[in-house]
Amino acid sequence: MLGLFKRATPVADACELGRTAVALPLYSGCGMPPGCPVVVVDARGCTRRPAPAKRIELRDGELAFAFHPGPYTVDLQPFAQAPEIGLRTSFAIDASDPNSAHHRFDLYLASEAAGRLGLEALAGAVEAAVQRELREGGLDLPPCATIEEWNAFRLGLNELLYMRFGLTVDDCVPVDLGASRDYAAMLAARSQACPAQAAAAPARICAFDAAEPTLVDARALRRLFLELPGVMCGLRLAALPSSPEQFRQQQALLQRLDLLCVGASTMPALGLAAPGQPLHIDEQLRRARHSRRATASLDEAWALLARLKGAQPGVLEALYDECDRIVANLEADCEGRRCAREQVAA
Repeated sequence: MLGLFKRATPVADACELGRTAVALPLYSGCGMPPGCPVVVVDARGCTRRPAPAKRIELRDGELAFAFHPGPYTVDLQPFAQAPEIGLRTSFAIDASDPNSAHHRFDLYLASEAAGRLGLEALAGAVEAAVQRELREGGLDLPPCATIEEWNAFRLGLNELLYMRFGLTVDDCVPVDLGASRDYAAMLAARSQACPAQAAAAPARICAFDAAEPTLVDARALRRLFLELPGVMCGLRLAALPSSPEQFRQQQALLQRLDLLCVGASTMPALGLAAPGQPLHIDEQLRRARHSRRATASLDEAWALLARLKGAQPGVLEALYDECDRIVANLEADCEGRRCAREQVAA
């Protein structure tokens, strides 16, 4: 009987929520932080938000996160080559939406958060997504932008952050970050992190080779397994085809994505070439690079869904062609991840 009245354990570092931390992991018996919604992730990766209670109770295989809805304010650097140009962005996380059975931020926690989600880490992911879209032309922020150009950028930014992370942008204004960013120190850090690639400065690529391939691969496959169904749903709902040809193109893309979902859920173990046959470390690294590249295509897919939403019929055809390219890259990298030996062209 004494166990029925056991005091709930307070969440460690709960005071960080809403300040330096966006989400913290919870364990069975932990007390729920006041004013912070809770997301429970089961063993299959499905998410739910339990009703408020004094403490959290989890079943076998379940994980839980408590997150603070914000608002948060961060300074983003939209252009990697111009660290003095900044965007002071305020955003919030949807705390409760009775009209939605699924929340994009919940999927982000389930597929990408490994324990504590710090505000700095989330801001870094948001900044990388914005930089990539500006670099690839999905967003446009020209110098001395007019009101119309700024409004178009804001609309694209709003859709991107909501579709990719489940964040709602409250405000975004240009700021000068010259006094707080040391470009020379940034270049020196990039050079030390990756001397052979200093000109292009892709430090994240060099860091991957030094990382544990099993962990990198497992996180990438988890993202593919959990997020590909969401991409399929988004493609089905983001833009309705305006012609029979576009309808056939959309259906073909959905069928290919469906096959990718099946493939992601049946991937072989990283370290095995066959049952009982270990795979050489070089081939393991190659497999892990394929899975990592597949997640890069997955990021492109979420960004494309943001552009598809509300797209005009004249633009829809070009966006479907872009979607075909992204799906083809996903297929190639998933096939490369499945192969035990690198295929050499004759």
